[in-house]
Amino acid sequence: MAPTVAYFSMEIALHPRMPTYSGGLGILAGDTVRAAADQRIPMVAVTLLHRRGYFRQRLDSSGWQQEEADEWSVHDFVTEQSARVQVVIEGRMVHLRAWSYEVKSPSGATVPVYLLDSDLPENAEQDRSLTHQLYGGDERYRLCQEVILGIGGLRMLRALGYQKIGRFHLNEGHAALLGLELLDETARAAGRTTFSPEDVDTVRRQCVFTTHTPVPAGHDKFPLELVERVLGRPEIWATKNIFCCDDLLNMTYLALNLSGYVNGVAKRHAEVSRLMFAEYQIDAITNGVHVPTWTSPQFAALFDRYIPGWREDAFSLRYALSIPPEEVWQAHQQAKRALLERVNNNAQATLRGDVLTLGFARRATAYKRAGLLLHDVDRLKAIAKQAGGLQVIYGGKAHPRDHDGKLEIQRIFQLGQSLKDDLKIVYMENYDWSLGALMTAGVDVWLNTPHPPQEASGTSGMKAALNGVPSLSILDGWWIEGCIENITGWAIDPGSVDHDDRRAADAAALYGKLEKAVVPLYCNNRSRFIDMMLHAVALNGSFFNTQRMILEYSTRAYLH
Repeated sequence: MAPTVAYFSMEIALHPRMPTYSGGLGILAGDTVRAAADQRIPMVAVTLLHRRGYFRQRLDSSGWQQEEADEWSVHDFVTEQSARVQVVIEGRMVHLRAWSYEVKSPSGATVPVYLLDSDLPENAEQDRSLTHQLYGGDERYRLCQEVILGIGGLRMLRALGYQKIGRFHLNEGHAALLGLELLDETARAAGRTTFSPEDVDTVRRQCVFTTHTPVPAGHDKFPLELVERVLGRPEIWATKNIFCCDDLLNMTYLALNLSGYVNGVAKRHAEVSRLMFAEYQIDAITNGVHVPTWTSPQFAALFDRYIPGWREDAFSLRYALSIPPEEVWQAHQQAKRALLERVNNNAQATLRGDVLTLGFARRATAYKRAGLLLHDVDRLKAIAKQAGGLQVIYGGKAHPRDHDGKLEIQRIFQLGQSLKDDLKIVYMENYDWSLGALMTAGVDVWLNTPHPPQEASGTSGMKAALNGVPSLSILDGWWIEGCIENITGWAIDPGSVDHDDRRAADAAALYGKLEKAVVPLYCNNRSRFIDMMLHAVALNGSFFNTQRMILEYSTRAYLH
């Protein structure tokens, strides 16, 4: 069957030992592809090979992040294809090959993923490394990768025999140059050398675009001088209403201009995006996570006993409310022991299973506010005393060029060392798929403290919910939809505060919720805490998953 959808993403998490992702965007892309296979949606996916991964994070003795190449054994996971295509970069012909990886569903359905690779002997030396490192190098390197993904990716699909594709799904703006290649294809098919307004309409009917962040740094922009040097084609940059915005090639605007369906990744994110891009129609499809992938072995065994068929029907997790509470607690304690064993072994820590444990893990950047919990250390010490102890496990990488993100990691790391007699704080290095799975299942409460409204969605709290872990979170992203106070978790809500100076107010609200809600419930009312765990699964786990998400894409974007 010809694929209905071609899914393009700069990063896709396909296997725990394939570092072809940096974080949430790639994990979501992998979960999307896995859900498409589960639902037998005819899909093919395209990304880059990333031989050196994103990077392997090491923290030195001061807590400063060090980056190392994250090399992996390509031949152990992917299969080289014979097809070859070319793109022109800086006037040079750059040859590309593809490696294939099959995402397989237990039902037998598969989604092929093609990983593009420029490391070929016929290429100039500087071009062989263009597909080596995810988000590596400078602005030029980034643009070259986006030429390879968008233009080279479509050419590779054609060379592999995919001639009839109903929809092209651009997961973030990195693949927006796909639209240019589709315009060229459309013009050639009509016997023309240049595209027309009618061709633009034709391409729009074929493209779906998902935008993932309101943060300006997440929207790639390139100066036209660089674009003309890398890509050429000076004649098209005069078409400013499609390709240019403020004399820049803005990949988000290019994707918006050439897509007939656009969506944000949560209801609130769509509202923010409509304010940012007022002239465009932007729908909302809230993210989800792949249930079989992110349910811990301990909870999977529990669901197998009480909710037969849960892997195929994520909506059936609403029946979690009928699981005996004592078995839920036992499964959670087993997941917690697995996490603490990893943390204690890797970080030479001494965390205990009988102490309230918070988890926080996401990309280390300013708006995520990893250090908000540590805003008032004396008050946090008092809360730890009230709880009979408190443990916090952190994880997350800062982009190699994000100096402030690295400083935040170092500050948390050093506070953890200085506070070890009062409360235990551990920053786990090299946060990845496997550590993420352990953390979202093994902590007691999942913490999230972004500066609103900059959290587009977030998915780690959804993974936690699958494993009966309630969230304590700022009302932003998906949590606005997922929070039922004292039922699925707790909102950190300071009320009406100045948007630009709310750190102290948010920290006070966080401490207040810990003191008055979280600690008393966990320490003094275990049965009620377990009831909240069950509601996290039944209400949030059953809804915030990629089965629901991919069905929404199918009916609202792919088949519309």
